[in-house]
Amino acid sequence: MGDGSKPPLCLGTAGHVDHGKTWLVRALTGKDTDRLPEEKARGISIDLGYAPLELPDGRRLSVVDVPGHERFVRTMVAGATGIDLFLLVIDAAEGPRPQTHEHLAIIHLLGIDDGVVAVTKADAVDAEALELALEEARKLVAGAAVVAVSAKTGEGLAELLTALARAADSLQRCVARETEAPTRLFVDRAFTLRGIGTVATGTLWSGSIGAGDELRVDPAGLDVRIRSVQVHDRPVERAVAGQRVAVSLPGVERQALRRGDALVEPGAFPTSYRLDLVLEQLWPIRDGLRVRVHHGTAAIAARVVRVGERFAQL
Repeated sequence: MGDGSKPPLCLGTAGHVDHGKTWLVRALTGKDTDRLPEEKARGISIDLGYAPLELPDGRRLSVVDVPGHERFVRTMVAGATGIDLFLLVIDAAEGPRPQTHEHLAIIHLLGIDDGVVAVTKADAVDAEALELALEEARKLVAGAAVVAVSAKTGEGLAELLTALARAADSLQRCVARETEAPTRLFVDRAFTLRGIGTVATGTLWSGSIGAGDELRVDPAGLDVRIRSVQVHDRPVERAVAGQRVAVSLPGVERQALRRGDALVEPGAFPTSYRLDLVLEQLWPIRDGLRVRVHHGTAAIAARVVRVGERFAQL
């Protein structure tokens, strides 16, 4: 898994639809993250895609490729939770668009401060237009490295990998990740494989996970046992926090799992109908507003109740 002295990290893409996220991930990793027939037919990402990325220093990042279309922002949020670094993609010809700004806002709200900006399709514009696009990107994301790239010609890919390696080295958020903490894996996909049974995948938020572990699926309250563990299609004895994980669950029906469920150490994480939050508002949020809360990979309908007399009565 690369340099064992460095904690595993997860890289998430962000950017407007058709700005080249999936093509860039394919050029960097050799893996096509668009796996659904509808994605192939429409030429856009609809669901989350995953791939391993080897950096020049030997470290392997787990890449989460998210949809850019406005209809799939909820899916983007499900993929963005749990990532450590962002790879913001901006088309050199179009510049920042609505979902560019929306994805940046989501990244900010999730506290993801480290990343790199890739100005894509550099081969499709002249030198003057490219320099203007690079300057606009630098102003949009101050402090982040900005690299001109072309997935078609390979231009800038080596420089982009170097920039990602530097961002990974300077990252401080990984220090807070506890591999000794209780296991917590939020499910983003569940499916059935012939001869294996039900498989769940997700980014391991905390702790570690290995064959034989007995965990609990919350909020359903289902007890499960792990048969085997893989990290990017490679069997491992134990996976640790920060890695993309696939676990096989014998005796569990596929329908018993869904995106948003959490595989956790029994008794370690209490369930609740209420969250106490400090709101960082992008616009005014009124008391009583119906909202959708994104936590882990779950999206749950909720209502905002301000702290005060009404709160005390709940």
